Amino acid sequence: MDGEITRIDAWLWAARFFKTRALAKQAVERARVTIGDAACKPSHDVRIGEKLRITRGEEKFEVEVTGLAHKRGSPALAQTLYRESGASIKAREAAREQRRAERAGYQPPSKRPDKRARRLIRALGDIDTL
Repeated sequence: MDGEITRIDAWLWAARFFKTRALAKQAVERARVTIGDAACKPSHDVRIGEKLRITRGEEKFEVEVTGLAHKRGSPALAQTLYRESGASIKAREAAREQRRAERAGYQPPSKRPDKRARRLIRALGDIDTL
């Protein structure tokens, strides 16, 4: 928790939203991280009290910055850098449950398709291109 301001890509990495700072930078550049409702650049300074919207894959976080860090620390320290809103937590849980329910009936094949099955798969695939 050094200083009063830090770059947003460094903060996202230190808060453990992304595994590398390069991934955090890409997310900011692709407008998957917004401050308020405005997109920003990776060099944007984040301050305590700002509200961020972070999209990581299928997960969406709405957090308020409660601390700053330039370096990546322990997961316990990372959790002290932000506070997630209750609505955001509920929305992520609901989305997770929906994804779990969607794949509940799916059974992956027990083995690789044999020669005959591969031919049928290829034949079905050709129908989709028409």
